[in-house]
Amino acid sequence: MSKKKDIHVVTHPDGWATRKEGTSRAGSVHRTQKEAQQKARAQAKREKVEVVTHGKDGKIRDSDSYGNDPFPPRDKKH
Repeated sequence: MSKKKDIHVVTHPDGWATRKEGTSRAGSVHRTQKEAQQKARAQAKREKVEVVTHGKDGKIRDSDSYGNDPFPPRDKKH
């Protein structure tokens, strides 16, 4: 099992928050999702983990890896 703790961008009563996987408290709170994503991206680059962005409905919208991705994307040949 992986020990890395991905960073999630989730809704928060005060806007948007960054939250490390496995925790219940927000790491930081921001007015916009874009601001939260920027903060999460900087932290993910330092920690070499993934940023998982959720939509307002809580579903995962996007994820970006900033570490050693064990399953990197492969170019599709047409």
